[in-house]
Amino acid sequence: MNREKLGSTGIGRGIAIPHGRMSGAEEPLALVLVSETPINFDAIDNRPVDIFVALIVPDGDNQQHLKTLATIADKLNNKDFCKQLRSAKSDTELYQVIVEQS
Repeated sequence: MNREKLGSTGIGRGIAIPHGRMSGAEEPLALVLVSETPINFDAIDNRPVDIFVALIVPDGDNQQHLKTLATIADKLNNKDFCKQLRSAKSDTELYQVIVEQS
């Protein structure tokens, strides 16, 4: 919530990358969620969001944080990849889409 107060992490095209640092985290952790019903998220293009990639990185590792954010944003810039994420019918299919893109 504190991160969102600094500015929305909704980057447009129905995508948000909420992120933050956490003490005690040993490595970056990402959670991917695709919502059947888009959620108003105060995104920069005012569109509701249906693809969320929540990212937690170790506190104090700013370079890793920025590098990981850039990699995620780059992947989500691919319209075909986002279309595949939105088309996944199960957690397993969603995971396969992500693995195949890596």
